[in-house]
Amino acid sequence: MNAPIIDRFQGLYRELSADNLDLLDGVYSEDIAFTDPIHKVEGLASLKDYFRRMYENVAEIDFRFSDVCVADDRASLAWTMTLRHQRFRPREVLELPGASFIHFADRVHYHRDYFDLGAMIYERVPVLGTMVCAVKSRL
Repeated sequence: MNAPIIDRFQGLYRELSADNLDLLDGVYSEDIAFTDPIHKVEGLASLKDYFRRMYENVAEIDFRFSDVCVADDRASLAWTMTLRHQRFRPREVLELPGASFIHFADRVHYHRDYFDLGAMIYERVPVLGTMVCAVKSRL
């Protein structure tokens, strides 16, 4: 059985948009430490600023969760993000697998995301994308 915070966490990412960042308050503690392949953020106010910048040009985003494992005050959640960005190849829909590792009490106080940044960004930049894909095909 999942802790209630796990259900709130998943619900947050199914609903979150640039217009409802106040939903973060119900899931994250004031002293949240958040890390992903792009940034490291400390504190709920900083996390809101980070998400505000990330979501401002998102046309569509959806998270599908799978393989949720909870042990005591920690959880790992595998997910697939479907994303369409208004400024970055606006007609393309990106599917990106990833995983979140969280520590929690009544709210999440540590959150670390893992995903392939190359698949998300570098492979979609002209010239650089061609080089990244060529390197990947040789490995």
